[in-house]
Amino acid sequence: MSILIQIAVLPRQQEDLDYILELALEKEKLRRDGISDWRIRKRSIDARRKPIKINLQIELWLKGEKRETIPPFIPMDVSSAKQIAIIGAGPAGLYAALRAIEAGLKPIVFERGKDVRERRRDLAAINKEQIVNPESNYCFGEGGAGTYSDGKLYTRSKKRGNVLKALEWFVHFGADEDILVDAHPHIGTNKLPKIITSMREAILENGGEVHFNSKLTDLKVKDNSIEAIQINNENWLEFDNVILATGHSARDIFYLLHGKNIKIEAKPFAIGVRVEHQQELIDYIQYHGEDDNPYLPPASYSLVEQVDGLGVYSFCMCPGGIIAPCATAQEEVVTNGWSPSKRNNPYANSGIVVSVEPKDLPNYKEDDPFVCLDFQKFVEQRCWEAGGKTQKVPAQRMIDFVEGKVSEDFPKTSYQPGIVSADLNEVLPPLLSKRLKKAFVSFGKKMKGYYTNEAVLHAPESRTSSPISIPRNPETLEHIEIKGLYPCGEGAGYAGGIISAAIDGINCVDSIAGKLIRD
Repeated sequence: MSILIQIAVLPRQQEDLDYILELALEKEKLRRDGISDWRIRKRSIDARRKPIKINLQIELWLKGEKRETIPPFIPMDVSSAKQIAIIGAGPAGLYAALRAIEAGLKPIVFERGKDVRERRRDLAAINKEQIVNPESNYCFGEGGAGTYSDGKLYTRSKKRGNVLKALEWFVHFGADEDILVDAHPHIGTNKLPKIITSMREAILENGGEVHFNSKLTDLKVKDNSIEAIQINNENWLEFDNVILATGHSARDIFYLLHGKNIKIEAKPFAIGVRVEHQQELIDYIQYHGEDDNPYLPPASYSLVEQVDGLGVYSFCMCPGGIIAPCATAQEEVVTNGWSPSKRNNPYANSGIVVSVEPKDLPNYKEDDPFVCLDFQKFVEQRCWEAGGKTQKVPAQRMIDFVEGKVSEDFPKTSYQPGIVSADLNEVLPPLLSKRLKKAFVSFGKKMKGYYTNEAVLHAPESRTSSPISIPRNPETLEHIEIKGLYPCGEGAGYAGGIISAAIDGINCVDSIAGKLIRD
């Protein structure tokens, strides 16, 4: 049995493996010849005070003990196996397909968008020509929203499933092994497409199927059980197990389910703005002036404040990142952030969002499943209008926003379609603007220098999570009314990022496999 040891080193010492091992052995009072193997199991930065340290968890195997290695992915040939339908090729859908192959089930994946290579043309069109393809964009297409929006793999959802297995699969398909060690693992938008492609190739090589440009347009339900699905308003295909992993922006799926009298519910979500600072400033603040330390990565931050009864917090913070246009329809604007693997852009951006419950909204109606979605759409359209009815977004310097002044000019922004000066107090509903103003002042007290007019607010940050949930049985993971329909991942309200979505995809397949064994 291995031994776990906690040590701390200076940033410049984190690559000195001999020193790290000696420190761990000394702490445990062991000699080198008393162990058979070792590794760094976890790594995190402690920048709460000077000197900044790197916390390490070291795992040692004593002499005579063997470090076991288990293959992370063990596929089966499922060419002739029982078929299950998976709607969506985001992390939930892809991981469901991979798990199906391990479980001896044949996954048939239907993705409304294009493969990762073809998606790039549509992302270029929205960035350069401000043309939104409603079926292929930052949210829709192979790999889902995570493929071209950062690839952060941190999750607090430890109880939902096997986080390590999900991370090991990423490594198996091409990610750096550092994601198994870092406290806040990150792959990078530049590396994710190749990994996603490797996952798809594994699905195909082992007998599964992946169909692009294949949109779910109807469902057939008989005796409260799923019977068939329709793709692209044409083909009806019989399936008695369907995993619905369509992501947080597939609004047409919510309307489809509601039209079929399949229960959906309004769900709390968060909405606000995306804020951009110079990365140098964030480094200076977070590293207490040690921002020129070459051994420290670009700094991140996490902020939260209760304002007038609602939480306001940072979301999807991207060090060395880019703000991207993530609309899924032409008459709306949406922002999100991403970082390349090296996080070497000069900007730091983060969503600053207000957490809202359905009852908090001015358009609240009891039992209206679309109350949060309608509010989300309202804000996105208001911002589209304020930005000139293009993919430019309304923007304002931070202190100007708090003081109600229209910004006369701006520092350079990473948002490629461009920005338009506007008073966001007039664009955003008071529910959001009043709380955001108070939060920024408070955040400036927590992070000295954060509250600055050199920071630019881009509106809106609105796709933090699904504004609708699709209720399911907590035991079987099937819809509470429809047998064989498995609401899955972020779009159904059961995940909040790449890893939690991936784990939910695994869990849904495990539930199907267990049901088939019992039957």
